[in-house]
Amino acid sequence: MGTTRVSSNGNLWLYHVLAFFAVTAWGLSFISTRVLLDNGLHPIEIYIYRFTIAYIGMAILSHNKLWANSIKDEMLFILCGIVAGSVYFIAENVALQYTLVSNVSLITSLSPLLTVLIVGALYKTDRPGKGAYVGSLVAFLGVGLVIFNSSFNLSINPLGDMLALLAALCWAIYCILLKPLNVTYDSRFITRKVFFYGVVTAIPFLLVEPEIAPVSKLLIPAVIYNLAFLGLVCSLAAFLVWAIAVKKLGSVRTSNYLYFQPVITLVFSFIILHEQVTLIGGTGCALILLGVWLSDYLQRRFWTGK
Repeated sequence: MGTTRVSSNGNLWLYHVLAFFAVTAWGLSFISTRVLLDNGLHPIEIYIYRFTIAYIGMAILSHNKLWANSIKDEMLFILCGIVAGSVYFIAENVALQYTLVSNVSLITSLSPLLTVLIVGALYKTDRPGKGAYVGSLVAFLGVGLVIFNSSFNLSINPLGDMLALLAALCWAIYCILLKPLNVTYDSRFITRKVFFYGVVTAIPFLLVEPEIAPVSKLLIPAVIYNLAFLGLVCSLAAFLVWAIAVKKLGSVRTSNYLYFQPVITLVFSFIILHEQVTLIGGTGCALILLGVWLSDYLQRRFWTGK
């Protein structure tokens, strides 16, 4: 019995690698999106281009089954398309217009904590221990400092930080919605449905878009490369492997890998975009990372006995 358990746990390393790959791609996606914004594309059209590319690729990989098994499941897919597609990415892309790339990545990394708290509120058997609340308090204090720092920087609008917080909440909801769907459906089918409904529900947002970039913008090499990276790597590949990781590791355990996202973004935004971090912003960053780590550490060491 002991040998079988070790072997089973050892085989999970591949799913940990897949989760880390997805988070690395998403950490870099903030920088690619910033490059596209700087080249004249607008937040909503960036999202639609990105996920249309991803959907076409996913439709090639998974095209045998069209509809879910029930209307209830189809509605769940629509909700996934909204919270993990249109609302999440439009909020995130618009946030990048108002605040630092590192701020957006940092604040959206709160979604693991939000996932734990929401799961605890919905399922009595999965109530978080005191460690989750201690970590949440520290992390949200860090968010407050990041937003406070933005309000005193005339080139940054705290609205961007608030939109990033909305995106984090959306992703937490998505991880929870995946739980019942993963029991019945293949990861490729789930990913394709999320892409489809994500694009469909984003189309109405075009009505509030001030303008659409001319087609000539799409011929700029930097635009082509970054759209391809966002569509094929950050959306198609990353979403697919994330769904696989969540199915094998669970939503809370997989979401823990999002802790690495801001570190990846901070490093590359400094190297590529030359973004600087102030003392207050840096303190906020440290508190967020400390909070998400404390939540997991205290939960395991002191309140679960593991």
